[in-house]
Amino acid sequence: MTGAAEVEKHYRVRRWVGTVEEIVHENGPRPDEPLVKAACGVVIGNPFAGSYATDLSALTAPSAALGTELGRRAAALLGDREVQSYGKGGIAGVNGEQEHVVACVTTVFGDALRAAVGGGTAWISSATKTAAPGTPIDIPLAFKDEIYVRSHYDAITLSAPDAPRPDELLICVAVATRGRVHHRVGGLDAEEARAASSS
Repeated sequence: MTGAAEVEKHYRVRRWVGTVEEIVHENGPRPDEPLVKAACGVVIGNPFAGSYATDLSALTAPSAALGTELGRRAAALLGDREVQSYGKGGIAGVNGEQEHVVACVTTVFGDALRAAVGGGTAWISSATKTAAPGTPIDIPLAFKDEIYVRSHYDAITLSAPDAPRPDELLICVAVATRGRVHHRVGGLDAEEARAASSS
């Protein structure tokens, strides 16, 4: 069974969306390697739209399938490059609640996302909101093995012109291959973080 089919066992999927950016410079010297950022999202029906429920486990329990397939798709957009940063988030349509998105991107989702992109030990930065169709979301990015690596603080914007509709959720992830182009404001860097974690 494909990852998409596993998602569709548990959620009513309407569409998948994705975007990729390649940044070669920011008005300075061209770096040895560009920064490549990618985001993927899935638009699913919201079973709790228009009502209030205390138990949101119908969204949370199967969410590993979401984390796995979104992570796989996002990493694929980077080609053969290493995933160094990740993030997650989503938008609830206006008949839903922000909490419905949060229910989809808890630890169950996050652990699956980590596995899908080659591991990671850091907290996964997240942004969620309720909004109308076509509203963009800035998905935060941070180094996947240490949240305090300042060079990798970043974001990528994702939007779908017709989503989420009022009774839908847009659930999304983001990945990146390196820190910001020309980062130079100090702080712990990726190599220092890796050295510290291996010692």
